[in-house]
Amino acid sequence: MSSNLNEQTMAVVAHAAGDLRVEQVSLPAPAADQARVAIAYGGICGSDLHYWSHGAAGESILKSPMVLGHEIVGTIVQAAADGTGPAAGARVAVHPATPAETGEPYPADRPNLSPGCTYLGSAARYPHTEGAFATEVNLPARMLRELPAGLSLRDAALAEPAAVAWHAVSRAGEVAGKRVLVIGAGPIGALAVAVLKRAGAAEIIAVDMFEAPLDIAVQLGATRALRAPEVEEVAGIHADVVIEATGNYRGLASAVRGAVRGGRVVMVGLLPSGEQPALISLAITRELELVGSFRFNGEIDEVLQALADGSLQIGAAVTHEFPAAEALAAFETAKDASVSGKVLLDFQ
Repeated sequence: MSSNLNEQTMAVVAHAAGDLRVEQVSLPAPAADQARVAIAYGGICGSDLHYWSHGAAGESILKSPMVLGHEIVGTIVQAAADGTGPAAGARVAVHPATPAETGEPYPADRPNLSPGCTYLGSAARYPHTEGAFATEVNLPARMLRELPAGLSLRDAALAEPAAVAWHAVSRAGEVAGKRVLVIGAGPIGALAVAVLKRAGAAEIIAVDMFEAPLDIAVQLGATRALRAPEVEEVAGIHADVVIEATGNYRGLASAVRGAVRGGRVVMVGLLPSGEQPALISLAITRELELVGSFRFNGEIDEVLQALADGSLQIGAAVTHEFPAAEALAAFETAKDASVSGKVLLDFQ
């Protein structure tokens, strides 16, 4: 699509549960603080899959058609008119969050916990926050992170989910020289393995139900891979740190069992809303620290630098790439965790 002010752009839109379309949507002139970005790649996230499969992601219910996508990279074709942000021609990654004040308190240095925070491609509020799975989009200049010299758009395509993993590992504290158990080797778990390797973990043990994600985890730095281990095998690991990345109460139970007494469990997998069964008595008697991890803050800048200098290697996490016009096939592939890791859409 050309770089002038287009009235329409091709986009991937969720209309309802089971109804995903690639169609033309309106593209208004950008606001003064917005840049126009030609999207190069978009990574399919679990939330995108939920909007397509269920018409909701947790308590965020799709009430009208919404453009999906928040894991995106691209090139600025028109800089923000107010002079903020990178210049036209800059290659950028995107921090998709917009913190908002609601009067409810949260730590000032942790804007990811802002109660009114919105995210690209989210139905948490209505009208929904449109995503960026489109040929061209208007994005606030403050969201844009210029890529370091030498880092390609393709190599930066996983910067957003890698920042989620980086934040989760940071919530674990010092991991150098420690034994770490990663429950769930899907995209976030696999990326956590890569971040843990960079951080100097001595042992990284990955657990999953399928061979394919475990193979990816090993490529990214796991020193041991366990497929659907028995309870006794998990309990015998005695990990100093556990990263729970399944978003399933059974995964959380394995995390609690696999942690050493006095260890820390980082919960990055988002469990369904409402009450969930948990081995709380075991966590108490072992004095485990159960720590939540939600999205990220400025870690995306550290991720981009680590990708540029080569200290973070995450390429193996990408298993499939589809033209954006074949988005439905891409979503079908991404839904099957037994065969896919991160699936990319190519909008070029």
